[in-house]
Amino acid sequence: MKLSAKTTLPEDAERATLIGRVWRPDVSGPSVVAIRGGHVFDISPDVPTVRDLCESADPIAELERAGGMNLGKLDVLLANTPRATRNPTKPWLIAPIDLQAVKAAGVTFAVSMLERVIEERARGNPAAAATIRAEIGRIIGDDLSRLVPGSPEAAELKRVLIAGGVWSQYLEVGIGPDAEIFTKAPAMAAVGTGAEAGLHPISTWNNPEPEVVLAVASTGRIVGATLGNDVNLRDVEGRSALLLGKAKDNNASAAVGPFLRLFDDHFTLDDVRRADLTLHVEGPDGFVLEGASSISKISRDPEDLVRQMIGPHHQYPDGAVLYLGTMFAPVKDRHAPGQGFTHVAGDIVTIHSPRLGTLTNIMTTSDKAEPWTFGTSHLMRNLARRGLLGV
Repeated sequence: MKLSAKTTLPEDAERATLIGRVWRPDVSGPSVVAIRGGHVFDISPDVPTVRDLCESADPIAELERAGGMNLGKLDVLLANTPRATRNPTKPWLIAPIDLQAVKAAGVTFAVSMLERVIEERARGNPAAAATIRAEIGRIIGDDLSRLVPGSPEAAELKRVLIAGGVWSQYLEVGIGPDAEIFTKAPAMAAVGTGAEAGLHPISTWNNPEPEVVLAVASTGRIVGATLGNDVNLRDVEGRSALLLGKAKDNNASAAVGPFLRLFDDHFTLDDVRRADLTLHVEGPDGFVLEGASSISKISRDPEDLVRQMIGPHHQYPDGAVLYLGTMFAPVKDRHAPGQGFTHVAGDIVTIHSPRLGTLTNIMTTSDKAEPWTFGTSHLMRNLARRGLLGV
């Protein structure tokens, strides 16, 4: 896994407002950084946490006021990020979020909604999926992109599906009034680009989920976006939706990055609404999987999803990040006909969007991924030792 600034940064990086985080061994902790002209600047004396920047009244102005110590070329830090080749005495990139709650929206695209129904009806058995997919497609088709969740038309479709015996809890959140919003990971648990991404070792049917991730302030204001991989265990969740926590929240299973792009005159929520994502999986066995997801085909507007996540009904004092869901659902067989796709250890997963850059991770099992040992209490003590908590 070779990372470079050229392949990691957005195509318009010269005018993008990009922030991230770096692990600095010399201070035994993380620093918030700004990417400027291909260099990485430590701005933690002025902005000790990403949370603080997102909570500020004007994040762009806050960044402009921040100075910063040059930690070196982005290419150098990227090269030192993968654990397998890392020099632990030199800095490396980590996830560009810290104290925010890590939330995710599920079943926000028609295609992925149908796949969730298939997972449920197959009870985690990939061999049964093809037959069930054909059965459901015959009844309801595969294009529900124009159906507005919660609308009278959606309610009528629900009635027809119940009568036909194919109603599902996934269709409920896919076309009903209430979105599925769940906790993907605890704050501080996300991994960044170049890191190992974790799969629970009990899973034998799983896949990547390329998504846009919004950064949301505690007021509900959306301040920026990045990319994410909402690693999914299809067999575990397919056995029972009550196993969602086991399917979604595992060590290194929430990948976010490479950088948080703040909204400014050159990049807004409308750019997110038009964003196209591509996925490339390359395995150690030579297997290649290609995929794509387009936010323009989402069933629920990003602002609606944010309103369902945060507001009078639920507060997040440190803000939150929200995975928006994906339309990607792999059906390409990898090991045997009818078995569909599943990961193997060593798969390199690359998620790209022109305005957000590239998130790259290598898959392993969650018990073999780099352990998560630095939590919120560690961050507070570290910032206190560095004299940054009074900022």
